[in-house]
Amino acid sequence: MRAQLTFNDVTLGYDRHPAVHHLSGQIDAGALLAVVGPNGAGKSTLFRGIVGILKPLSGSIDRDGLDVHDIAYLPQSAEIDRTFPISVFDFVGTGLWRSTGAFGRIDRSARQRISQALAAVGLSGFENRNIGTLSGGQMQRMLFARVLLQDARVIVLDEPFNAVDARTTADLVHLVQHWHQEGRTVIAALHDMELVHASFPETLLLARTAVAWGPTAEVLTADNQIEARRMCEAFDDGAPACTAASQAA
Repeated sequence: MRAQLTFNDVTLGYDRHPAVHHLSGQIDAGALLAVVGPNGAGKSTLFRGIVGILKPLSGSIDRDGLDVHDIAYLPQSAEIDRTFPISVFDFVGTGLWRSTGAFGRIDRSARQRISQALAAVGLSGFENRNIGTLSGGQMQRMLFARVLLQDARVIVLDEPFNAVDARTTADLVHLVQHWHQEGRTVIAALHDMELVHASFPETLLLARTAVAWGPTAEVLTADNQIEARRMCEAFDDGAPACTAASQAA
């Protein structure tokens, strides 16, 4: 299987303090991978590295020739400014920027594609609503509609089912499985272990670095999860900055 993403001893962090430390491994093309771990494990930081928002402090991420602009990214809903005066239709339409440009004309074909994406996530009739009026579940559906329009080979989802109802979760999981069936690479940060067991064949258990990585049933053992909590609790955010010299020691 061809590797879609390869992590070469990569360290990611802020102000030279690592949040993801010396991660090595690969995600195969077409994988459906859950990334799990305690709060503070580095999941969001890893995703920001994958999509190019955050540059590695050391090491590298090989994307198999894929440009970062060709990776679809669904951030946590808390990162979306709900006070920004934009309609649901226009927000979802930003998923077309890769093909139209930020100031490209939304023609009849593009408008049809936006409407189809909204229908696919159950938001027909919400086109003119301001995004600030949406519930948590409606917000997630809107974010998924934007990802649909990006039509990307790699899809990165940060807490996509957080604080949404069971019906919304089921609908969106079905969409994720459809992407997987199409051969796209899907990576999702999750907290619901039952959902991970039921829907994600592969899992990376992260605690600033990989605790376990492989088939979900083998990764999500009680011992591995205890070790992940221990590692996160033991990690010292006030430790000296990560340097090349310290890495070689």
